Amino acid sequence: MTVTDGNPEGEQIVTTIAVTPKVYTLVNVFAVDEDKQVELYDHLVEVTESLIKDLPGFISANFHLSHDGRHVVNYAQWESEEHFRAMHADSRLRDHFVFCRSISTPKSIPCDVSSVCGG
Repeated sequence: MTVTDGNPEGEQIVTTIAVTPKVYTLVNVFAVDEDKQVELYDHLVEVTESLIKDLPGFISANFHLSHDGRHVVNYAQWESEEHFRAMHADSRLRDHFVFCRSISTPKSIPCDVSSVCGG
């Protein structure tokens, strides 16, 4: 399955979801108060666009806003778990992680894409 969407700069971004053991996939769920959802979303997009997307091993990040305003969901892909862990250890992102934890309760769920159904 391929998802195409526009990014803030108006470029087309394509994410491919495929059953492959060569991609480290995470679903990150951030529980947040309704009045903080957009603030967290804006922050996540800004940090991803300004720094994370240029880190080694980064493939893609997709952000979803729940209709009830209480969650931000991030579907992220990395070339490997090692690349993902290196991102988490990057000192330039320390304040980012502190901020996210200050306004949300994040839960990271590593996944294997097991099936893709399309129409």
